[in-house]
Amino acid sequence: MKYKLLALDMDGTTLNSEKKISPRTAEAIAELIKKNVAVVVSTGRGVAELSDYKNELKSMNYGITISGGLVYDFFKDAAISVHPLPEKIMMQLIDFGLEERAMIHLLTIRDSIMREEDIQNTADFQMSVYQDMYNRICTRCDDFKEYIRAHPGEVIKINIYHRSPESRARNLERLKNFDLTISYAETTALEASPKGITKASGLRELCDFLKIDIAETVVVGDAPNDFEILQAAGLAVAMGNATDEIKKICDVVVSDNDHDGVAEVIEKFF
Repeated sequence: MKYKLLALDMDGTTLNSEKKISPRTAEAIAELIKKNVAVVVSTGRGVAELSDYKNELKSMNYGITISGGLVYDFFKDAAISVHPLPEKIMMQLIDFGLEERAMIHLLTIRDSIMREEDIQNTADFQMSVYQDMYNRICTRCDDFKEYIRAHPGEVIKINIYHRSPESRARNLERLKNFDLTISYAETTALEASPKGITKASGLRELCDFLKIDIAETVVVGDAPNDFEILQAAGLAVAMGNATDEIKKICDVVVSDNDHDGVAEVIEKFF
């Protein structure tokens, strides 16, 4: 199979443990793009949260962002597809998050919205590695419901970062009958997207847009929110640091994110 598209998760995959892209991986990506292969990010992050990597990813035209809720053309700085959350459901999500004293995070096409208090206490939610980024890129908001009412149709995903796995489990139980796509992320997080919206749906939309058969795609990931897109891919690749569940469904396992697993994929399959 001659693969035409490579979709790369960011955290735990393209980014190493220090949240950086190594020179070897960045060079491999750049060289592959020169061969007219579409290399795209496949991430739970929004556009704002990718800003630190503009230089390394400057040749990438497209992104499957916000866990498939936003497929984006970086060159045109414009959305290809957008899937916002229903307002009524968002209001309930906010209530559930606040009840658990969780850190709530809203993602729109351009913005990343959080409370100042939570940003300064990210360690309480096992998210301290992201504190510097949140400090720099986040829009501050104390009243999420007011923000949602003032920005109808703009919020694409809500992340709820809990203080413990037990707290996350309680909210997962509350949400089990909601028309949502719910994914585990990080240590204690839940990601809530519209029903049917995943990285896999984003990959299908992008493949349709680019007129690429999904069988001609390679996807690399490491975590539960990569499950669906890895199942959809022509070739599914797990990082060495991936969860056991992810490794079981993949065709190939490569080195971990601190040893250039992404570069290894490019060298082996392209």
